[in-house]
Formats: sequence, C-alpha cells, structure tokens
Amino acid sequence: MFLICSICGMTDRPASWRMPTPKQMEKLAAAAGRNCRDAPNPGPGDPMPAEYWNALLGDPRAGSGSVPPAPSLRALRLSEIPKHILRVSCSRCARIVEIQKADALRLYGRAAIWKQVGQRLLDDTCQQRTGSHEDDGCWPSFE
Repeated sequence: MFLICSICGMTDRPASWRMPTPKQMEKLAAAAGRNCRDAPNPGPGDPMPAEYWNALLGDPRAGSGSVPPAPSLRALRLSEIPKHILRVSCSRCARIVEIQKADALRLYGRAAIWKQVGQRLLDDTCQQRTGSHEDDGCWPSFE
C-alpha cells in the first residue's frame, strides 16, 4: 500500500516522481500568485532594468572620488612596506628566502623596489641552473 500526497497527488515511491506537464506548471504558478507568461526571462542581449543601474550607480564606490586600489606589495619600495620580515618564495624549486626589512634597506637602499630585491635574493642562491638564460633562475612568489 502506497501513500498518496494530498497536495500533488504523487505516491511516496521514489520512482514515482515525474516532471509536471506545462498545463500543471501553469496551474501551480497561478496558485502561487504569479503567471509564468507575464514576465519573460531576460537574455544576454536584453537591456538591463533601470533598478539595476540605479543600484549600481548609487553605490558610493562607483563615484569618481573613490579610493584607488592599493598597489601590490611587490610594486612597493622597501621604505613603503609595513612588514618587518620580507619573504619571497620560488614557485619552481619551493625555496623560501626571508630578510628583515632593516637588512634589506641597509643592503639595497630605501628606493629599491621589492620585486627587484626579491628576484635578486632568489637568483643569488638559485639551484636550478641549466645553462640556458631563458630556463635559468627562480620564479618568485611574493608573500
């Protein structure tokens, strides 16, 4: 004996589920208070609704006076980096080189770019030497 659902008329057997017919879907949509045929689904070529643009342009970050994104750590000069320990790792050989900011300032100067300093630190102790200029050297990953 199988139980029959009083709402949808389906049985409780797992294999008894089936997709409703289009007529049944329209009936369910009408019962829920909305008609499926009134609001067409927008496509990629359709214009965006005005509410979308109002919300987008009303966002305080959308103004011309918004704060520009912070520069990447590797693009900063050594004197601009807030960290005390600077770390660069190699994506190729998995080595990690750390240097204190004070030592980096003393060795390379305040105006040195961290990307160039990190590359130099990795290249000075690189283990991946093949003899080909294009293949030699480490692949820095700045942390």
